[in-house]
Amino acid sequence: MNQKTGQTPAIRHALSTKREDDFAQWYQEVVSEAEMAEESGVRGCMVIKPWGYGVWERIQRLMDDRIKAAGVQNCYFPLFIPLSYFAKEAEHVEGFAKEMAVVTHHRLIGDGKGGLVPDPEAKLEEPLIVRPTSETVIGQAMARWVQSWRDLPLMVNQWANVVRWEMRTRMFLRTSEFLWQEGHTAHADRDDAMTETLRALEMYRDFAEDELAMPVIAGEKPENERFPGAVATYSIEAMMQDGKALQAGTSHYLGTGFAHAAGITYQDREGAQQYAHTTSWGTSTRMIGGLIMVHGDDDGLRVPPRVAPQQIVILPMLRETPEDDALLAYCEDLRKSLAGLSALGEPVRVLLDKRPGKATQKRWAWVKKGVPLILEIGGRDAAGGQVSMLRRDRLWSEAAKANFIGMAKDDFVARASAEIEDIQTSLYAEAKARRHVNISSAASFDELAAAFADDKRYPGWVEVEWARPTGEELEAVVQKLKALKLTMRNTPLGGDPATGSCIFTGRAAVEKIYVARSY
Repeated sequence: MNQKTGQTPAIRHALSTKREDDFAQWYQEVVSEAEMAEESGVRGCMVIKPWGYGVWERIQRLMDDRIKAAGVQNCYFPLFIPLSYFAKEAEHVEGFAKEMAVVTHHRLIGDGKGGLVPDPEAKLEEPLIVRPTSETVIGQAMARWVQSWRDLPLMVNQWANVVRWEMRTRMFLRTSEFLWQEGHTAHADRDDAMTETLRALEMYRDFAEDELAMPVIAGEKPENERFPGAVATYSIEAMMQDGKALQAGTSHYLGTGFAHAAGITYQDREGAQQYAHTTSWGTSTRMIGGLIMVHGDDDGLRVPPRVAPQQIVILPMLRETPEDDALLAYCEDLRKSLAGLSALGEPVRVLLDKRPGKATQKRWAWVKKGVPLILEIGGRDAAGGQVSMLRRDRLWSEAAKANFIGMAKDDFVARASAEIEDIQTSLYAEAKARRHVNISSAASFDELAAAFADDKRYPGWVEVEWARPTGEELEAVVQKLKALKLTMRNTPLGGDPATGSCIFTGRAAVEKIYVARSY
C-alpha cells in the first residue's frame, strides 16, 4: 500500500477517478456515487440525500449528547437578524460583510411580462441579514437574560442552518448554506470563559478522533485567522489524503467586546455592574467533507462505524424463485440476531436489503456508500447456516478479488461487535499513520518553500518555529505565504517548545506552528 495515498495497487476500482490522478474530481465523484448529496438548482446550495443526512444525524446525535453533558441547553434563534445588530459590532460585521445575504423587500409583484420583481412599495424599513452566525442576535437575548452574577454562566447552543455567500463552492466543504451547531456562552470573568473555550475545543478534538476516526491537531489560530471580533480563536485541524489541512471545528474566546456591543452586563457580588465575558464555538456539515477525504478510497466512501447510518447490510442473493422465501427468512433471523447486539456502546444498526436486483450490483452500491460490513448470502449459504462477510476497510484480497470471508452464521454473530469496533480502530490508525509520515519541519523559509515546490503534489504539513509577529509584520508573513498558496494552521496546545529562530523574522521563536495548503 502506498503510504502517501493509501492506494492498493493493481486492483480494479469501483470509481472512474483515482485519488492520485485528480483528488478534487475523485471527491466530487464520491459525493455523487455514495449518494451523499447533489446539486439543488441554487448556486452554492446542496440537497443532502438520505445516506449523507444519515451521517449528519449520527454526528448531530453524538455531538448533542456531549454538548448537553457539559450543561449547555439547546434553543433556537431567528434566521433573520436586523442589520442594526451587526452594525453595533464593527469588527464583526466587517469580517462577514462580503458574505452576507440581505433581505430588502417583503413582497413580489408581477412585472407585466409574466415574471416577478420586488414590490417597490414593500421595501423593509430595516434590511434583514440571513444569519451567517448568531453572536449578535444571541447577544441581544443574553443582555435580557443576564442580570446578576447568579445568572452566570449562561450556556446555550442551537442546531441550525447559516448562509455565507461563497463564490467558489464545493459540496460539504464550502457551501453558501450549510448546517451546523453553534454554542454561545456568557461568563463572569476571563478565566471561566477561557475554561469553556478550551472545553469546547477538547470536545471537538475528542469527537473527531473517537467518533469520526479522524486524527486532528488542536491549537490556537494565528492573529490573522481569528474569528472577526474574537480575542483568541482555537481550532482542530485534520489532514486530508491530498496533504491539505481542513479546519474541522473552532472555539472562540470573545472577551467583552460582544458584551459591550450588546449590553450584556451583570451585577457582581459587591453590587457593581460588570460586562460578561463571552465565547462561541461551532462545527458543521464540513465534518462530512473531512470524513470523505480522510477515509475514502478509490472505491468510494468508507464510513467509520460510529457515524455510519447502517453498520451492517445483509444482501440476500434473490433469484425470483420460490426458494427466495426461505432465504429471506434466514436473512431476517440473522438481522434480528445482529440487531440485538451492542457495539461501541450502542445497539448494532443493521439493514436487510430486500430490493430486487443482482446482489453484486447492490454490493457495489453499498461499497461506494462505505457501509462498514456487507454480508452476501445465497441459497446454499442459508441451507448450510453460512454467511459471507466483506469488511469495507479490507475490500480486496491479494488475488485482487472482493475479500469475502465465509463462516458459520453463529460464528459471525459472535464476532460481529468486535469486527465493527476493529474497523473503527483501524480507520483511525490508518489515518494517523498517514498524517505522521506527511508532517515534516523546516528550519528556514527556503526549506519551507522547497517542501511545497511544484513537483511535491502531496506535500502534507510543515512545522516551523516563529516569533508570533503581529500587525504589519504579520501581514507581510501572510502575503509571503499567500504567494506560495500556503496558510498558517494552528499552534498545537501542549506542543514541543520552540528552540530556534523564527523562519519569517529571524528573531527568537516563541512557539511552533503548522503551515499547509488548505481547504
